[in-house]
Amino acid sequence: MQLRIPEGGIPGGGRDDAAGASSDAGEPEGTGSSGGSSAAPSGSRASRRAGAGRRRKAPRKAPRSALVARLVAVAVVCGSWLRRVRPRYPRPGRVGWKRWVPSWRQAGGAVLASFGLGFLSLGFAYAVTDIPENLNSYATQQDNVYFWADGTPMARTGWVQRQAVELDDVPEDVRWAVLAAENESFYSDPGISLKGLSRAVFRTLGQGSTQGGSTITQQYVKNVYLSQEQTYSRKLTEAMMALKLDNKMSKDEILEGYLNTSWFGRGTYGIQRAAQAYYGKDVSGLNASEAAFLASLLKGAGLYDPTLSANNRARAEERWRWTLDRMVEIGKLSPEERAGYRTFPEPLESNPLYNTGEQSDYLVELATQYAKKTAHISDKDFDRGGYQIYTTFDKKRVDQLTKAVNKARDEARKKNSGAAKQVHYGAASVAADGRILAIHGGPDHRKQGYNESNATTVRAGSAFQPFVYAAALEHGVRKSRDGSPEAVTGETLYSGDDGVPVTTPEGPYWDRSGRKVAAKNDGGRSYGQISLHRALALSVNTTFMQLGMDTGLDKVRATAKAAGLLPSSLGAQVPALSAGSSTPSAIRMASGYATFAAEGRHTEPYAILKVTRNGHEVAADVPGARRAVDAETAAAVQSALTDAFRTAHPGAAAAAGGGVAGKAGTTEDDTAAWYVGTEKKVSTAVVVYRIDLAKSLEPLPLEGLGGTAADSVPYGIWAQALGHLGRSSS
Repeated sequence: MQLRIPEGGIPGGGRDDAAGASSDAGEPEGTGSSGGSSAAPSGSRASRRAGAGRRRKAPRKAPRSALVARLVAVAVVCGSWLRRVRPRYPRPGRVGWKRWVPSWRQAGGAVLASFGLGFLSLGFAYAVTDIPENLNSYATQQDNVYFWADGTPMARTGWVQRQAVELDDVPEDVRWAVLAAENESFYSDPGISLKGLSRAVFRTLGQGSTQGGSTITQQYVKNVYLSQEQTYSRKLTEAMMALKLDNKMSKDEILEGYLNTSWFGRGTYGIQRAAQAYYGKDVSGLNASEAAFLASLLKGAGLYDPTLSANNRARAEERWRWTLDRMVEIGKLSPEERAGYRTFPEPLESNPLYNTGEQSDYLVELATQYAKKTAHISDKDFDRGGYQIYTTFDKKRVDQLTKAVNKARDEARKKNSGAAKQVHYGAASVAADGRILAIHGGPDHRKQGYNESNATTVRAGSAFQPFVYAAALEHGVRKSRDGSPEAVTGETLYSGDDGVPVTTPEGPYWDRSGRKVAAKNDGGRSYGQISLHRALALSVNTTFMQLGMDTGLDKVRATAKAAGLLPSSLGAQVPALSAGSSTPSAIRMASGYATFAAEGRHTEPYAILKVTRNGHEVAADVPGARRAVDAETAAAVQSALTDAFRTAHPGAAAAAGGGVAGKAGTTEDDTAAWYVGTEKKVSTAVVVYRIDLAKSLEPLPLEGLGGTAADSVPYGIWAQALGHLGRSSS
């Protein structure tokens, strides 16, 4: 049996076999078994010859092994050096306690090592400390401040008493008083005090709390970025942030922020609010002496407010003197200026911005409404604070008006205590140029949010007659449906009899119930034929109901609106409109009469002179005067009102010396009593009425609390307010 070898050799042969097969590939087929046998050794020799030309290389060491080897070598060298320099402790060659006393080299090395580790730790802490992007929300909250017309503070709103000011608005003396008291090296230090920081650390280690030692930069960091806790970690963070902040912000920016965020007591934050709380003025009005006192409060207002205790006063005066002396020492106050400050600058007894909850709240409420509307401020933005609202309110006028109302209120309680519980006194003074000078809103805003001066709840009654008279003078009257208007004057005669039916060109006017409408005069009195001028002076109702019909009720409404009454308060176009069915507020009624005093030009009433935010003025709409009625018409109405005042109150008219005009207003159902008058371009309206706010806004009978024609309560309030207003410029 013959064995056949596959072409290409035996499968699975080794490297040498493959080489042999390759070398014999050129042999002829069929050489026999001896030929195949002799080929194997020949192939093996060829393989050895080929292998001799390809020697294997030694394997390389891994990179990690090389690194380890090098580190071991370095460790051996260093270890040898460390064994030579390491401190031998306890010290050999010493006995007893001396073995434990380190040599000077050992002590020095320990100190150097400590400093090195300390600097490394501080460097690491500095590197990992970041300045937050946002300030504490509490540090950015501000209140809104309201000012009287003369610029003095009136009230504030908001949880935090803070108003930011720019550094340029802070006088140099004020800045340096603070720096002299707190950090005279502020402009040259790196943001921290190493001496103070070391002292704080020492106290922390010894007593568990940090005290003092802070620069103004550190205090600013604490105010706006950190909490007030006294711990070592907070103190270290404060120092690192102060170093970074000193490199990030200018010194002036840091000082401005510090002055705007520091606590000064009396519920105030920032130098601006402190100036107002303690001296009733803006920071720009402070002198060096006042600033030195305010600077003392930075040490702790509870310890330095002199109004709190005798000990506080002693501390405050000592600190005040020391601060002024320091200003001299550092060259920021001359000895001559210092000599002028020998008397301690007494602060106010209480914060004038304190919210009393009485009249100031009604004023604030009204001013806020006008500020948001005229300056286009959203509720959200207004609540963020920072606004300064300069109002038109005259403090003396408000006080006088309030005093007069309070007197009437007390008398009402004595006269009829039951009915007096529901009596209300709306009062307002408006200048001819639209400024609301004073209002009386009610007894206490905290108990009654209802503003009596701005309420449109009771009828104007016969106090509405001047608008009917003005409409007739402006447009004339029609006696027939198709006839042309006939001009009327103050001398035009009309019937003044009581109970005369109201007529139209077609005949009597019938109401919806099918009854003839007839007007009634107070007391049922008849006057016969009477001039329009005289009818207004005597407040003849029947005359003006018919005059309104002849003029056109649409024209009466238009004239009243043009003079200042709100369309929403005007009554329906029925004969009762001329009898005073409209329900204007005291503010609007005063504004309407002011139009006649302003020669027929009307300016919408307003309560805001200007609005600023953090010292920058906010654009606001300013109402302008517009022609409401002709000057001749206004003069005729004003003349009739002057006669009305003289006729009803001849003694007061003589004492006033002219220039005073006004008339009373009553309602048929005795639910309201008015007096509206002008003097020196200022119109004041007073209304007395009864409403039980716990039940509804439905007017109730006055039950005698409005007085009589001879002893009118509204006139009494008006006259007392006029006694003050007449002596004041407007």
